[in-house]
Amino acid sequence: MGEVREMCGRYTLSTPAGRLAEEFRLDDPVEIPPSYNVAPTQEVAAVLAEEGKRRLEMLRWGLVPSWADDPEIGARMINARSETAAEKPSFRSAFRRRRCLIAADGFYEWKRENGGKQPYYFRMQEGRPFAFAGLWESWEKGGDGVLRSCAILTTRANSVLDGIHDRMPVILPPDTYDSWLDPDADREELAELLIPYAGDDLETYPVSRFVNSPSNNDERCIEPAA
Repeated sequence: MGEVREMCGRYTLSTPAGRLAEEFRLDDPVEIPPSYNVAPTQEVAAVLAEEGKRRLEMLRWGLVPSWADDPEIGARMINARSETAAEKPSFRSAFRRRRCLIAADGFYEWKRENGGKQPYYFRMQEGRPFAFAGLWESWEKGGDGVLRSCAILTTRANSVLDGIHDRMPVILPPDTYDSWLDPDADREELAELLIPYAGDDLETYPVSRFVNSPSNNDERCIEPAA
């Protein structure tokens, strides 16, 4: 897991439960241990809408299609390209019926420079939490129950990422949460949401290579590089 993955491959979530409940209109706040280096195959916080109510559920990051023979396929399914997810066999069923909000308060990307990869941290001004557009799926584990997993949708980079990476996660503005979670939304409506984040409140700065290892998971991950 030490190798940096394709965008988006690491992010952060350290926002207190009460603030998350306020941002995502959750009836029941859920306390989640802070993570400054969320990595693929870990359990991640996702907001699902069922019967008109939103709830937070922990899903494994790396989508396992319901038809998969081996759940290990999920390690290669951490991202779904927004341009093709609606048609791709691995994601189209989830895109049609199982969309979610993946809670975050920052994410990382790496830029090739000086013969290596320099990590950058991206966050909203004042550190407010936000949502990646996500897809989720259920996979039957035989007598061992059900594995629920997810993927983050990506799109082309906006001006903040320009020059650092050519892709970015789809960040949904709060006024689009209902539309994304709406089971009856049509494809054209959803496609309009899958665009580079247009807000001017996204900021970035370089951090140390301490974040490169997923086993490093504390506030040093987000400290500005010396």
